[in-house]
Amino acid sequence: MSKSTAEIRQAFLDFFRNKGHRIVSSSFLIPDNDPTLLFTNAGMNQFKDVFLGLDKRDYSRAATSQRCIRAGGKHNDLKNVGHTARHHTFFEMLGNFSFGDYFKHEAIHFAWELLTSKQWFNLPQNKLWITVYHTDDEAYNIWSNEIGVPHERIIRIGDNKGSAFASDNFWQMGDTGPCGPCSEIFYDHGDHIFGGPPGSPEEDGDRYIEIWNIVFMQFDRQCDGTMLPLFQPSVDTGMGLERLAAVLQHVNSNYEIDLFRDLIAAVASIIGITDLSSQSLRVIADHIRSCAFLISDGVIPSNENRGYVLRRIIRRAIRHGNMLGTKDIFFYKLVAPLIAVMGSAADELKRRQSMIEQLLRTEEEQFARTLERGLALLDEELSKLIGDTLDGTTAFRLYDTYGFPIDLTADVCRERAVKVDEAGFEQAMQAQRRRARESGGFAVDYSHVIRVENVSQFSGYEHMQQPATITALFHNGKTVNEIHPTEEAVVVLDKTPFYAESGGQVGDTGELKNTTDAHFVVANTQKYGQAIAHLGRLTQGCLRVQDKIDATVDAARRNRIRLNHSATHLLHAALRKTLGEHVSQKGSLVNDKYLRFDFSHTQAMGKKQIHEVEALVNAQIRCNQPIQTEIMALEVAKKRGALALFGEKYDDQVRVLVMGDFSTELCGGTHASRTGDIGLFRITAESATAAGIRRIEAVTGEKAIALLHQESDLLQKISHQVKGDSHNVLDKIRLIQDRGKTLERELHQLKGKQTAQESASLLADVKQIKGVKLLVKKLDNVAPEMLRTVVDSLKNQLGSAIIVLATATDNKVNLIVGITKDLINKVKAGDLIADIAGQVGGKGGGRSDMAEAGGTNVEALPSALISVEAWVNARL
Repeated sequence: MSKSTAEIRQAFLDFFRNKGHRIVSSSFLIPDNDPTLLFTNAGMNQFKDVFLGLDKRDYSRAATSQRCIRAGGKHNDLKNVGHTARHHTFFEMLGNFSFGDYFKHEAIHFAWELLTSKQWFNLPQNKLWITVYHTDDEAYNIWSNEIGVPHERIIRIGDNKGSAFASDNFWQMGDTGPCGPCSEIFYDHGDHIFGGPPGSPEEDGDRYIEIWNIVFMQFDRQCDGTMLPLFQPSVDTGMGLERLAAVLQHVNSNYEIDLFRDLIAAVASIIGITDLSSQSLRVIADHIRSCAFLISDGVIPSNENRGYVLRRIIRRAIRHGNMLGTKDIFFYKLVAPLIAVMGSAADELKRRQSMIEQLLRTEEEQFARTLERGLALLDEELSKLIGDTLDGTTAFRLYDTYGFPIDLTADVCRERAVKVDEAGFEQAMQAQRRRARESGGFAVDYSHVIRVENVSQFSGYEHMQQPATITALFHNGKTVNEIHPTEEAVVVLDKTPFYAESGGQVGDTGELKNTTDAHFVVANTQKYGQAIAHLGRLTQGCLRVQDKIDATVDAARRNRIRLNHSATHLLHAALRKTLGEHVSQKGSLVNDKYLRFDFSHTQAMGKKQIHEVEALVNAQIRCNQPIQTEIMALEVAKKRGALALFGEKYDDQVRVLVMGDFSTELCGGTHASRTGDIGLFRITAESATAAGIRRIEAVTGEKAIALLHQESDLLQKISHQVKGDSHNVLDKIRLIQDRGKTLERELHQLKGKQTAQESASLLADVKQIKGVKLLVKKLDNVAPEMLRTVVDSLKNQLGSAIIVLATATDNKVNLIVGITKDLINKVKAGDLIADIAGQVGGKGGGRSDMAEAGGTNVEALPSALISVEAWVNARL
């Protein structure tokens, strides 16, 4: 009996737990503090700093089932989904990792045991093929001599991508940094399927499928290409869960495994079709996984960055639903079936189900309003197409006007054997590209990243001052033994009361002093792995490694930060009580001046809701509840209902912050002792930062009181100006507004009388051109906005006429052309105004009987007006 996908996932983790590995939870799909990645796309992403030597863990072996997205940036499988048996935008990567512990021998033996032993996956050994990097004799010999794989099934892969170390079997994190040879395991599905072994001309077929990749990270690549030995050789392996499930469930396509089989059936049922073989069903089943998990991890559909990629995936799925014949909103209904098939891997989805469904439904409704028009336009363009390529300008117009992602246009075109000029699309989109999305792969020189192997003990929960020892010094990014006056440097201590920037809370400032005369001003505090780094400048004396110093935090600043941080937790809880449980943190900033909190919510908050949130927070402040912390296991904390903050990385043991029965969250920041210490909480702003994301800014304590005084002073000044007091100031202002409206009406009436008098005086300037009345006149002392009124008055008085009026004020020309309806079959107002405007450096337009324009060349106005008579004469 074949194993289910859930059982395969669990068996993998159980195997490596038995081999001494720490089972680490999947990280978020948004990489933590990693600007080089658009999305988490591999199991090693969350361990990147460990491989680089920037971080240390309390374990040297780990195993994960990591959620991954490959739908944007450097790794993008979006176009292939639905057209191949194995490509996905979302997949789970099973991985085992060694951080300076075991290396090639153990990694290869672990892989073979798990795959082939009867106790585990029991794959036939003669079905497995091996690849190694062409110079990696060590790995080759382990496979051949120790495992016993025949030579004909071990394939050396050289530099097959055009340059040294550019190989399917050589892996590198970036242009610089950790890298090394790989060894891959392929499964032979049988000769009834087309394809050849790796390295052969037919390797792209579906017969031989890679199921495991072991990366032996043993080099540190420098900018000049030099390969230095890595300070601790490590192992990074990856195995796609869906691919492995296809092998163990005896099917060739990932879309035939139990997980997809059930999900595809659910999609078909919701859409209302019975044919389960459609590629569109595969696309929709894949895309609902990506979309649901991305939204759960904090991505919101938008026209920028990650939100833009999410929007592309949603719209592609919707379009495939329409291809299957559905006219109804359907995509959001797939969240519940997805949760059912994913089992325990969908625990977070279940908690956020209503929010995910709401966002997907809103996005689908918005797109449905434009999809039909966009497809009609594309159909029209394709019907006129000469050749086999749609031009990039048209593709961009579809995106810009109808929200069609380029891959959606490409999908439609591919069905009709038409290519898309994607290069032309990119050129047309250059102005928007800066804000459309991240490139997904910035150049980072890992060889120049500061590596700190030291561990610092944080004592700042209890102390503001701490005697300590300097364990490392850095100047200009390089380790040094001492620093001198005026030098900017990084100081690492064995223990410190300084809080390093984390979880939205800014780093502490303060000073470091030794027993003689050294004085180091700390301007910021950051984390470098497990070390706490004090960034600043030495103002006097000299500091050396192993010096004893006193570390003193700026206590007044820290206290203001503590109050704001505690208030942020109360705010989070108050928002959830007021707006709903869908509210979750999407970012925060806590400093000594104010707090900023971003959260998921699709509508602007009304004044009543803002006041209610403010009142809830201040009520908790008045209760003066103790703020308590407790260290416990992460899973225990979650079971107690502790909220995990978006994007944070948590250890197995976590710090839980409790404020009465109002707020329970995981948090490593510094906080007040009691809620009453906050004093007062005032919201200063509520705004949108992106689609579905709102932001609140607020102040506490002394800042909140100062804001009250400022508002009170302003009210008194306004009251004085309107000769009132705080009780009747609104009545006074309304009275002033009413007087202003009365004066405006009177002024308008006076201008109307002036205009009537002006238009009457113009009748003497009317000419006859071929029996048609023509009036061309530059007016002085007439406001531009009154020109239309003058033209209407003249039309009534003249009955049949062509009227051209102009004004010139502040180096700007204003023009208007009016033509009575009996003449518009001979002369169009828009044509006449275009000719005049072109002569005065402007442009304009309008109806056939009335058109307006502006210009900037006042000197050219007289000759332009003189030209009207000849222009009209030529057309009558």
